[in-house]
Amino acid sequence: VVQNSRTLAVLGILAGFMAPLWLSTGSGNHVGLFSYYAVLNAGIFAIAWFRPWRALNLLGFAFTFGIGTFWGVLQYRADKFASTEPFLLLFFAFYLLIPLLYARRQPAERRDLVDGSLVFGTPLIAFSLQAGMLHEQPMTLALCALGLAAIYAVLARALIHRASYSVLAQSHAVLAAGFATLAVPLALSARATGAVFALEGAGLAWLGLRQQRWLPQVAAALLQLGAAFAFVVGADYWHGDTRFLLNPTAIGALLLAVAGFASAWSYQRRAWHDVAVVYYLWGLLWWLGGFVHEIGRFIEHVAQADALLVLAAVTAWLAAEVQRRQPARALGVTALLMLAAGFPLALLQSDAHQQPFAGYGALGWAVFAVLGVRTLLCLRQGGDGVARIAQFLWWLLWPSLLSLLALWGGGTAHLAQGWSALLVTLPWLLLAALSLWRWTWLRWPLGDAFDAARVALQSVVFGVLACAWWIGISLAGDATPLPWLPVLNPAELAQWLSLLLAARWLFGSQAPALLQRLRVPLLALAGFIALTSTVLHGVHHWGGVPWAPSMARESLAQTSLTVLWSVLGVIAWVWGSRRGQRVLWMVGAVLMAVVLAKLVLIDRQHLGNLLGIASFIAYGLLCTVVGYLAPAPPGTAPTVENTQ
Repeated sequence: VVQNSRTLAVLGILAGFMAPLWLSTGSGNHVGLFSYYAVLNAGIFAIAWFRPWRALNLLGFAFTFGIGTFWGVLQYRADKFASTEPFLLLFFAFYLLIPLLYARRQPAERRDLVDGSLVFGTPLIAFSLQAGMLHEQPMTLALCALGLAAIYAVLARALIHRASYSVLAQSHAVLAAGFATLAVPLALSARATGAVFALEGAGLAWLGLRQQRWLPQVAAALLQLGAAFAFVVGADYWHGDTRFLLNPTAIGALLLAVAGFASAWSYQRRAWHDVAVVYYLWGLLWWLGGFVHEIGRFIEHVAQADALLVLAAVTAWLAAEVQRRQPARALGVTALLMLAAGFPLALLQSDAHQQPFAGYGALGWAVFAVLGVRTLLCLRQGGDGVARIAQFLWWLLWPSLLSLLALWGGGTAHLAQGWSALLVTLPWLLLAALSLWRWTWLRWPLGDAFDAARVALQSVVFGVLACAWWIGISLAGDATPLPWLPVLNPAELAQWLSLLLAARWLFGSQAPALLQRLRVPLLALAGFIALTSTVLHGVHHWGGVPWAPSMARESLAQTSLTVLWSVLGVIAWVWGSRRGQRVLWMVGAVLMAVVLAKLVLIDRQHLGNLLGIASFIAYGLLCTVVGYLAPAPPGTAPTVENTQ
């Protein structure tokens, strides 16, 4: 020290640490060994008081805890605790204070330079050794963690008001918070000790960014990976957990998630967005994985979907709240995906207890509704497409739920098929009507920004109604206990209401341009199919013909279709002639040609009965009417030159 020779000091300390290894007799006297090392560390401490020789500090740290760990693995037993613990505390005290001396000996403008290896490595190694010595006394180990938290909190408090020691103070504050958090799982079990690696890794990542050094950042990532590996290796002990959430497995996974989120926050503040996203996804994996494991482990199967729904709602809300204060696209996407998870979870609930609101489902959806609204309110601060998509899915979710409820209710109440079809379709009819006449109700909470999603929302809603309409046509549509009446039965009421709303949409300005151009033929085709369906349902309900594919072979069904299509063809033919609309006239002509082909190919098989004969007679009479009212295709409108 007097000669200011760092090399000489390093060689002397190195020889001092190696001497017991060279001269060992194998007696196993650990007290003598550690006493000797205590003297050497006292020398290092004294040198650190005068000289900021980091290499010497690291050498002493590596030999002291390296040899101590090697001895502990091979020879430590519980009966040696009393003779070993004082040395562990002494060595910890040495290397707790040496980084402070190292910072004190730096120039005033460099005192924010922190020796991360000792500041974070000392508690990491020392506490891991302490955990090995107290692995059968979890409560004592938890008290040790609280004691460490108190020590680091006091040091942080003492340094925080000194501007030149701000980084060192913040490092100690991070360690205090980490050990205070770690005390919780340790109080329950010592199996979660590995989570300290994740917490220290988060602290090291923050420090590496603060000092703009890549080595601590790499070490931070390795520490968190090591913590995850240790957590997974201990999977055999997971089955021993007896309390929901309040067990080492759940809290260990939560600490891994917190470490990932904290690291993501550190990188996000430094605008390292790609790395921040990786850490965030890592934390989100442990967050969701830990809670999903707890739900699968402790909650009965019938209520698991309800619990997952609450988890999705809470996750969406927390992500949106953080996104509101610290904008990040990954947070908004997380909230969006958690809201979208309501769709498959509703199906899981229906599979588990027949409908989404049974059991704890009603409570789960109440929580989802409250937190979902808050999530949307937070997301609107971002002003990007994520908020629009989230609100878009939000308005599609609730009619889906009500349709599932109606489907279950119709079956439970033994309602006729037509009533069930009407109940299932009603929520979507209501949403379609609101989108047409009360759009301002659906804009909340996003406001004007949601107008851009109006076309997409209406397209999906009417797409769902089109599917329901097509399915409804294929059903028998029983109206029991009421008698079946054309159009005025529940199934066809839903179908015709869907058509009327679709017509209003297509003739408005919000429909896609392609559909607006095709609206007349689309609606005409839909009306033709609906009228055909009404006639066939009448044949089934009034004529007693079974609702099955074999209906096509029944003469009553074929005659009814012949009459209907002929009437429609005549109407189109005459109307096109009177209004000068050649396309409409041609549609009527084509339809009459189809009817003629049907008479020749199909209805002639029924000429042996009155219904078959009636088909031909009806067609002939209608053709006679057309010949009188519109005998020729309408001509083109006269031009001005022809008039003159």
